[in-house]
Amino acid sequence: MSEFQLYFILGKDHILDYVNGYDHILFVVALCAIYLARDWKRILVLVTAFTIGHSVTLALSTFNVISVNSDLIEFLIPLTIFITAFSNLFRREEGFSVKPVQTNYLLALCFGLIHGMGFSTYLKAILGKDQSVVTQLLAFNLGLEFGQIVIVGIFMAISFLLVDLINVSRRDWKMIISSGIAGIALILMKDAVFW
Repeated sequence: MSEFQLYFILGKDHILDYVNGYDHILFVVALCAIYLARDWKRILVLVTAFTIGHSVTLALSTFNVISVNSDLIEFLIPLTIFITAFSNLFRREEGFSVKPVQTNYLLALCFGLIHGMGFSTYLKAILGKDQSVVTQLLAFNLGLEFGQIVIVGIFMAISFLLVDLINVSRRDWKMIISSGIAGIALILMKDAVFW
């Protein structure tokens, strides 16, 4: 197995680790909770915005350009989940698709910056003192992106089944998913309080 494949798998496994990485899974699901399968282009933009955000701070943090207290990041990650899920509760479907740049895209980009610093703690631990990290960083980011696409694919398949085929109300689906995630995020925030 090449070094690229190894770091790709590490990135993929990190985001798909439902025991240790469930906070990132919750965030990705919260981002997608307001969309349906037919909104796949918007979802692609959303996931790409998140990837851009976390790639920037993951690189900057890995190269020691920025350094942020890890306890602060561990608190901010569930805060981003809560804000995203909570804001979903107040989004209306009417006029939703006509906005060219949605608030969710900006949230995904900005909150991706915070999540990237969380990923960097994990990546730095596995890199050790390796000086040549560009390939590993690229592979790890691509693995994270692939993992996110898997999460989105599973969630959107469930959404399609329930909303499009079984006729669960789109509003009810959004409210149940978003309120459940917001509640979990509040517990995570309480557990991550560092002051």
